[in-house]
Amino acid sequence: MRYIEPTRVKVLMMMFYATGTLGIVIGLTVAPPSVTLMITFLGVINIGLGAFFTFLLLTQTPSTPDKRKKKRKSD
Repeated sequence: MRYIEPTRVKVLMMMFYATGTLGIVIGLTVAPPSVTLMITFLGVINIGLGAFFTFLLLTQTPSTPDKRKKKRKSD
């Protein structure tokens, strides 16, 4: 998988965790009985996506510049 900047991954993590938590809370408390299970299930999926991006953040290696493309200083 391609290297993703850590700040971008952190924003994605926060977004998925927040929407997942909100979805679970709304699904279990406020939602009408006909859609309770669906909203809760989608919240759990968002929590899973947040966990996936956490795994990416912790395991990816920093990108190093390609030395072949670097210009040489000619003296």
